[in-house]
Amino acid sequence: MNYEQLLLDLLQNDQRYVVLTAENRASIRNLPNVIQDRFIDTGIAEQTMIGMAAGLALRGRIPIVHALAAFLTMRAFEFIRTDIGIANLPVKLIGAVPGFLSDGNGPAHQAIEDISIMRGIPGMNIFCPADEEDMLLGLQKILPYNSPFYIRYNNSKPGIKHSNFEIGKAEVLSSGEITILTYGILLNEALKAKKILESAGKSVGIVNIRTIKPFDKGTILNLCTDSKLVVTLEDHFLTGGLFSVLSELLVLENLNCKVFPLALNSWFKPAMLNDVMEFERFTGKAIADKILKEIES
Repeated sequence: MNYEQLLLDLLQNDQRYVVLTAENRASIRNLPNVIQDRFIDTGIAEQTMIGMAAGLALRGRIPIVHALAAFLTMRAFEFIRTDIGIANLPVKLIGAVPGFLSDGNGPAHQAIEDISIMRGIPGMNIFCPADEEDMLLGLQKILPYNSPFYIRYNNSKPGIKHSNFEIGKAEVLSSGEITILTYGILLNEALKAKKILESAGKSVGIVNIRTIKPFDKGTILNLCTDSKLVVTLEDHFLTGGLFSVLSELLVLENLNCKVFPLALNSWFKPAMLNDVMEFERFTGKAIADKILKEIES
């Protein structure tokens, strides 16, 4: 099953679902002819699309909207905040090419502050799947959820077999004296870094955060207590993302924990994805090297 097939199954079994797009059809190109009037393309008009989605939700529908993540979260922010957030409507926001997945696109198309923007809206939830399998597992629980959700679309090939999905629960893949917290496509790089670090005699835990909001506070606090070093790894600006979420939690819980953030401080150089990861030093080897240097400092 892929994303389009999942949507089609939902639409055929539940008349409440409606699909909208702001001229972003890559993952849903076969749906219009099948679902007909339950498919709406507003063109490059993200604000209009969100306003329409809010109106549909007020009339009992569950809108699933699609746009490039950068334009969805920034161009339409006021509409998301006011029309969807304040009313706590069950609109699902699907952001395409988030983070490093926008690889060849320049800063205007890079969504690397999207999590920061969306998590500031009360009631808005955030799902950042590691790959296609993770995304499909999560969407089965998230799409019927009775509150808004922002989803970083990710149809990359899975590197592992994922466990069952639960909203607000992290996927703990391993535990160790070093714990790497991550999400999205960087999970696979974290797994590569783990192998390198273990060959250097380090024990490494990997956690796929899945939902940045709601955050799995209990699990993460326990891991922070048991770890000598906690690494936050993300294709997002340092400000407002996973590092900020963890820092806020540690302050509120009055917990002392050594945290080493690996995130972006500026927009990344456009290139093919593998070249972006290499240039920005987010490959498994580069991540392991940075962690070893931090341990030795």
